[in-house]
Amino acid sequence: MLNREIDEIVRNYKNAGWIPEPEAKRLFNTAGLKVPLYKWARTQNEAIESAKEIKYPLVAKIVSSVVIHKSDVGGVIVGIGSNEELKKAYHYLSKLDGFEGVLLEEMVSGHELIIGAKVDYQFGPVVLLGIGGTGVEIYSDVTMRMAPLEKTDVISMIDSLKGRNIIKGYRGSDPVNISALTDMIINFSALIMQLEDNIESIDLNPVICSKDECVIADARIMLKR
Repeated sequence: MLNREIDEIVRNYKNAGWIPEPEAKRLFNTAGLKVPLYKWARTQNEAIESAKEIKYPLVAKIVSSVVIHKSDVGGVIVGIGSNEELKKAYHYLSKLDGFEGVLLEEMVSGHELIIGAKVDYQFGPVVLLGIGGTGVEIYSDVTMRMAPLEKTDVISMIDSLKGRNIIKGYRGSDPVNISALTDMIINFSALIMQLEDNIESIDLNPVICSKDECVIADARIMLKR
């Protein structure tokens, strides 16, 4: 059974068919999944005030009722380092279709992974793990398991990836925090089981994993109509 806040978010966007990223981040935060420090700024002044709390450098993303794939329309601006740069970014993003403000986030660094889920008509909820970022569509290095997942399932998923050495540490690079990644996938799996009747798919891409933590940097939740 969904808790009240998650249920409210889902119901608010049921007719739209998808949940905008700020509200998706709120949903994941409520479910105990780590997200960056973020603010949804609906005016330029709100953006400047929000930047004081988040601190530069930061990321600005379009929040729009019609833009689902933000990168396709130039709706993501990274490395903003000052109020002047933020004003320029806000002005640019405000010209995009369906503008409803900007999502401001702290910048995080680490390896890019993708975690996702879909509700298969035959098998039910299925969870995906792969090497993420823009490369996910090029390399297709992903593995899937039926939810719910346990620790042994997650370890098996990691070991099934061709890029597993990226996660475990490669040529002197720091390995991903396997414990944090495992906890995130298990908690995500539990959330998917709760949302099964309400969603078509969820994409967390990228999830940024370092030696210290795993953070959901971008998210898209598609709802059943």
